[in-house]
Formats: sequence, structure tokens, C-alpha cells
Amino acid sequence: MKKHTILISAVLAYLFVSTFSLQAQDNTLQELEDIAIVDQKIMMPMRDGIRLATDIYRPKTDKKVPIIFSRTPYNFNSWRDGEENTGTAKRALEAVKRGYAYVVQNERGRYFSEGEWDILGVPLTDGFDAFTWMKDQPWSNGKIGTLGCSSTAEWQMAVAALDHPSHAAMVPQAFGAGVGQVGEITEQGNWYRGGAEQMLFIAWLYGVEHDKFKPRIPAGATQEDLIRISRFYDLAPENPPIDMAEALNHLPIQDILKNINGKNEIFDKMIVRKPNDKAWYNGGLYNDTMDIGVPGFWFASWYDVSITPNLALFNHVRTNSKDPSIRDNQYLVIAPTLHCSYTRATENTIVGERSVGDATLNYDEQIYGWFDLWLKGEENDFREKTPRVQYYTMGSNKWQAAETWPPENATLKTFYLNSNGNANSLFGDGKLTTSKAKSDSPDSFTYDPMRPVPSYGGNVCCTGNAIKGGAFDQQQMETRNDILVYTTDVLEEGVEISGFIESTLYVSSDAKDTDFTIKLIDVYPDGTAYNLDETIQRVRYREGYDKEMFMEKDKVYKVDLTPMSTSNFFKKGHRIRIEISSSNFPRFARNLNTGGNNYDEKEGVIAHNKVHHSAKYPSQIKLPIVSK
Repeated sequence: MKKHTILISAVLAYLFVSTFSLQAQDNTLQELEDIAIVDQKIMMPMRDGIRLATDIYRPKTDKKVPIIFSRTPYNFNSWRDGEENTGTAKRALEAVKRGYAYVVQNERGRYFSEGEWDILGVPLTDGFDAFTWMKDQPWSNGKIGTLGCSSTAEWQMAVAALDHPSHAAMVPQAFGAGVGQVGEITEQGNWYRGGAEQMLFIAWLYGVEHDKFKPRIPAGATQEDLIRISRFYDLAPENPPIDMAEALNHLPIQDILKNINGKNEIFDKMIVRKPNDKAWYNGGLYNDTMDIGVPGFWFASWYDVSITPNLALFNHVRTNSKDPSIRDNQYLVIAPTLHCSYTRATENTIVGERSVGDATLNYDEQIYGWFDLWLKGEENDFREKTPRVQYYTMGSNKWQAAETWPPENATLKTFYLNSNGNANSLFGDGKLTTSKAKSDSPDSFTYDPMRPVPSYGGNVCCTGNAIKGGAFDQQQMETRNDILVYTTDVLEEGVEISGFIESTLYVSSDAKDTDFTIKLIDVYPDGTAYNLDETIQRVRYREGYDKEMFMEKDKVYKVDLTPMSTSNFFKKGHRIRIEISSSNFPRFARNLNTGGNNYDEKEGVIAHNKVHHSAKYPSQIKLPIVSK
């Protein structure tokens, strides 16, 4: 009887929550319809005749209004569901209340938009043509701002480089997969990190890619027809649920999607590209040869998959834009959250399993202050009141402000790897010291690609159940002998580290090629070890991504890793730690150590790797310490 009572209570609770949610949604929709002209399934023409499905929500006014434009590959086609993650109805309602038209559009080939979709390969002209169409509408004041997170942000930078006269401002959030190459950082839209494949796109493509055999809307369908049938068919793919943690283990990598019956045409093209393949530069990725001509209000997260490329791009635009007024109108917010989770920050924000305190911020007020400035021409106080860089420091758990990134008062301090040759695991003798080791006592470990170090927390996105993102206690992981652990002495006073973390290793191996990984960690007095950021370098690309340089057995090579980034206050009594290994899987693809293509191989080679540290081989990490 008791079990039945519990079951009935659970069902009633579910029905109550569901009813409440539907009622709240209905209230939003009703309020929106009361104040807005809603025009759905407008098929906006592109220059090649392809039409893109577009919904428009604009105030009931005779005055011309500015436009907030969101172009996305995601589904917004059900009036009663709203766009995944952002909530079209809520965003539209907020925009209309503030005097804006809100326009949301599907990329070509997505849902009701015509044409063929290609991740990162959608023509840049689509964005340009959309701006032209919108500015010419009789209700438009000709000013357009772009807004969106993740895939709804990643197209904004390359289009901004086209410098359409109506593209007045942009707000890209979690935009790293739109960044191809910036300086020495060559990620090609998060496909690579340090020349190693990031596996997030395999899981992401399984869930979102439309099939070429999907239902097609007949040519000539009227707007009325499109609106009607969108109530019955949202054209959203629904692949069967997959244990992605198991799926990503499959070898060869190029067959992972095929092995789970996923569509793999786009993946097949991308997996064979090397980091400097010309094909990366033909699509929608932004590269630093492009000049951005649009004021930008950028949003990034400490536990996002692409925090370093995001920050590098912000700095690049501030330094290199040809127009001084554009250089001077770039602003940045860095939150202590996961990918696209800004608004989920609370008075007790938990990232993974670490509390980082009250990370709330008035995001919407700042964004609309920005748009009011550029789209309405209001002489507001945004620039006077908004810091150039707003960044959240974990550990001290507070928002801080700076004029630059890293903060002006951050200075790189070098810490050297040191041990007596036994830094293996948490129980080894590895130390981080301010002085170089006197003699070389290299630390050795065995890297078996069939038994890689598993990813545990971290700066991740979009991997399904394969990885949980954020900060997790690494102590259990650090009992493995294939992880080298180097730790400072207990800190006698607190230290703030805010900026780019640079690391250089001197390594050798008996394999032709292998990877080296680094993870930065805050160690609490009780031993709890929270990860902050991580990176990797495939050794064959140590001298650049335009060539492959394989290793000779036991020869020592200098390897500079892609910078990490964080802002963390290491309190008095804490310690600073780094972990070094050769795998972080499935965050990054395993290097099979053969020197082959890696993506088409089933069998790996065990590598016996060494990290050297001495006056001759000063393996080191440079930490940006903020002086107070």
C-alpha cells in the first residue's frame, strides 16, 4: 500500500509540474501574441535562389524598429516547444517588450530551410543576404544585431568580416567552434586541439545531422501551408539513444558513426582532414586573415571546450582590426560555467562538483544596453559603466574587472618540473619549483592506447554521457602510474592566477609519434584536487601544422603546448598541481602511436614516454600571477 501511495504522489507531482510549465508557456505565448506581430515561415530568398525558413516577431507599432537576429541549425519550428536551449518565445517576448523585432532563421538545409547543410560550410553570403533582406523591410530601421550561443554564435565572426553596413553589433556566446586559426592556435572549429582530434563532434553529429533522405517540402508551398504542416512535422531527426561512452571507444575512429548507424557523410569528409588542410579555409570558419568590422560583446566560460581560442580571438580583434573605433568597442564576459550555461549561474553555482559561489550577473540588462547603444543609437552609459573585461575568479568567488586580458597586473612566473625520476601518480615525488632541476632524472611512464587515461570532468561540450563537464576531484585518477603529478609546496599566502598558462615539455619516446597532455589543478588542504583547464599536443605537429615531424627513438624534443586559461584564487594552505600524461580520452582521440593516419587504424603501439627536466631540459609551466 505504501509503495502505491508513493507512486501516486510521484505521478501527481509530475502532472502538477507539467501543467504548471505548460501554463507558464501558454502565458508567454499569449503575452507575445498580444504585443507582437508574429509572422512565421517566411521563406527568405538567398542570391542562389535557396530560401531559408524564418520567423519574425515585431512590435505592434508604426515606427521602424531595429532587429535582433538569431540564425541557428537548431529546431525552433514548433510554436509550442520553442527553440532548444534559448527558448524562442521567451527571447522574442523580451526583445519585443524592449522595442526590437526578433528574427530567427534556420541555416540552409536545416528543417524547413531549403538547400543542403554542411557544418561550417554554409556560404557566408547567406548571412550577408539575410541582412540585406531585413534592412529593406518597411518596418526595419536598418540596424541589425546578431545574438546566439554555440552553433547560433559560431557563424557571426566570419560574417562580421564581410562588414555589411546594417550589421551594427554582435553578441557571440560560446563561439569557439566558429574559430579556425588565430595566431598559433589552429583548432579548425574545435575539431582539433594541438593537432589531436576533439571527439565532441562525433557525438554531436550523431544527434543533429539530417539525412539526405529526409522529407522535403514541395516547391511552391505557401506560407499558410508551411505554418500548418509545421504543427505536425518538425522535421527533427530522432536517432535511437546511444551509450556514447561505449560508442566512442570504437576503432577505427572513421567508423564510429557507421558503427552506431549514424549518418556520416559530413564526418567522413572532416575526419580525413589534417589540421592545415585547405578545406578548413573554404567554409564558414573565421581565420585571423579576416578583418572584423563590427562592435562585439563576447561571452565565454571557464569550463567551455574552447576557452583559450575564444580569448585569443577577443585579443586579436582588439589589437588588429583596421578600424580604431572597432578595436575600441570590444567587450568580454568570462563566466565560471559550462558551455552556454551563463544564465544558469545561481547564488550557489556548482560546476561539476565544485561550488564557485554566487556567479549571477545581469546578463540581459547588459546585452540590451549594448544593443540600445548600437541599434537604437541611444546615448546610454554602457561604455562608462561596463568594464572592458568582466571575469569571474573561482576560489575567491567574485566578479572582477580589467581593461585587458590577461589583467594588466598579471605577470608570468615560471615553475619548473622537478623529481628524482619517480613522479608517477599522486604518491610520487614530483614537484613544481621555482628553480630548475640540477640534473636530468626523467620521469617515465607507459602509454597504452588500449588503456587510456579516462576523461574526468573538464572543459567539454556535447559528448552525451561520455564525459561530465566541470571540476571534479582528481585524486582517484591520480593513483594511475601513467599520470605524472607535480605539485608545489603548501602556499603560505593566497595566489590569484588569471590569464593564459603556457607550458613547455622536453620529451622522448620509443614511438614515432605520441601525445602529451597537461591538466592544471587546485589542491585543497584535505587533498581534494579540482581540475581547472587541460590541453594536449600531438608531437608530430610540434613544429607547426603545415608539416609532420616524427620522433626518433629516445631523442629529446621540445614541445610547446597550446595555452590553457583560467582565473582561480589558490587560497593559503592550497597547492598548485599539474598532471602530465599522454591521453585524456574521450575528450581527445587516442594517439595510436604508429605514426600513421590514426583515424583509419584499429591497432595501437604501446609507447614508453619520458618527460625530462634539468638545466638543459627545463620542462616548465608559466603561471600568470596577479599582483595586488
